Amino acid sequence: MNTNINSEYELTLHDYIDIIRRRALIMIAVFLLVVATSSAFAVLLSPVYQSSGTILIESQQISSEFIANTVTGFASERIEIIKQRVMTRENLLRIIKKYGLFQSGNGSRVTSELINNLRNNIGINILSTGGRRGGRATIAFSISYQDRYPELAYRVTSELITLFLDENIKSRVERATETTEFLAQEARRLKGDLEKMESLVATYKQEHADALPEHLGLKLDILQRTETALAELDRDYKATENELKRLDLELTAAKTGTVVGETAVSELDQLKDAYRQASINYKDTHPTIRSLKRRIESIEKGGDSNGGTDNTDQAPAGTINNELVVKLQTLITTARSRLRSLNEQRKPMREKVTRMEQQIIKTPQVELGLSTLLRDHNNAQKKYEEIQAKQLSAQIAENLEGENKSERFTLIDPPLLPDKPIKPNRFKIMLLGLFAAFGAAGGLAFLLEMLNQRIRGNGALTTVLGSSPLVEIPYIRTSDEHLRRKLLIIKGIFVMAILFVVSLIVIHFTYMDLDILFFKVLARLGW
Repeated sequence: MNTNINSEYELTLHDYIDIIRRRALIMIAVFLLVVATSSAFAVLLSPVYQSSGTILIESQQISSEFIANTVTGFASERIEIIKQRVMTRENLLRIIKKYGLFQSGNGSRVTSELINNLRNNIGINILSTGGRRGGRATIAFSISYQDRYPELAYRVTSELITLFLDENIKSRVERATETTEFLAQEARRLKGDLEKMESLVATYKQEHADALPEHLGLKLDILQRTETALAELDRDYKATENELKRLDLELTAAKTGTVVGETAVSELDQLKDAYRQASINYKDTHPTIRSLKRRIESIEKGGDSNGGTDNTDQAPAGTINNELVVKLQTLITTARSRLRSLNEQRKPMREKVTRMEQQIIKTPQVELGLSTLLRDHNNAQKKYEEIQAKQLSAQIAENLEGENKSERFTLIDPPLLPDKPIKPNRFKIMLLGLFAAFGAAGGLAFLLEMLNQRIRGNGALTTVLGSSPLVEIPYIRTSDEHLRRKLLIIKGIFVMAILFVVSLIVIHFTYMDLDILFFKVLARLGW
């Protein structure tokens, strides 16, 4: 009887047991097939060996307070930069050719695929610790490589570690050298700027040598002395003019016969008083003293030539007047000559005073321009000295990098030849295969039951008819059915045994001796 089972009917435990009994052969076959497949997959799956080495990042041996480090930045960033430089297409292709990697696979694979496989098999793990400010500080990193052959894993890992160590030294030396060259170039440029500023300052001082501010004090002193000497010349010139006027009056009186003796005596007294006053302030060599002396001597000589009072009454009047006229004319000539001399002396002094005053007036402007040039010169000098100090520090740091005494990579855990594979985990694969076999067998059995819509059991029939049957007769197997069932089981076991033996024979003669295969299987299983 074929019909659709009501969806409201629920299978009981007895129904599940009946299903298992009916589908036992199929379930056992599927179970064994899945278990065999997963076991074969676990055994035949190629092992993967891994070799790794650890590199410690050591800080600079000499304190940075004495020698600044030219290579700055986080260690993780430098590791990533070195990684990109090492794992270039050229380096990886060279490693592939050097060690003959991936030769057992498909030889037609393109180069990019081989390089990608090599990159995927390389691992770099950064080891960090807590920093002073709560951050993460990189202290070391490990380099590993995975391969089916332990010796290749060891050799490639050693090659990668060597490349990392060499690249670190190379990059640090290059960075330090670039820093030194840059600072040297900047020093040359700043030195050129400094020399230009020095040339501008020297040219400016040469163009304004007469009004430099450092000579202002000297010029003021010279101006004061020149003005003092000019004032003395002016006084001397005025005194000589007065003397010339007096001599002109005396000459006129002498020519007309007028007595000038009392006037001469009065003037002589005034000159002597002036001489005494001047002697207090000036030396005997001073022009004023010398002028007063000459005038006093001139008046006194003029009085003596008159022959005194006693001789005046005795000498003829015409003779005395003629002698006095001649003497006065001589004095007048001398006074006029002195006026010309004094005037010639005053002219260059006045020009000098005017020139000095103009220079002194010009000095503030010159000082302003010079201070601007000197400020620029001092700035250029300061920058040049700073860059020289940095250049010296960079040179020392470069020597430090060359001697490998700065921050460096130290191999503390060298790679070793791996003795056990890291994957696959054959036990886990077999265990998963066992669970998958149970699931596949049960799932297939229940799938077949769902596809077969025959009514089995009293409960299913009651659900379909809506009432319970009066009598339930169980299925009665005959002896022939029992015999056929047993024969079928025996045949299945026999066929599986034959297939197993045939498979062993084929493996022995076509692939590998069974004894060797047995020990390899045990080795892969880790027994």
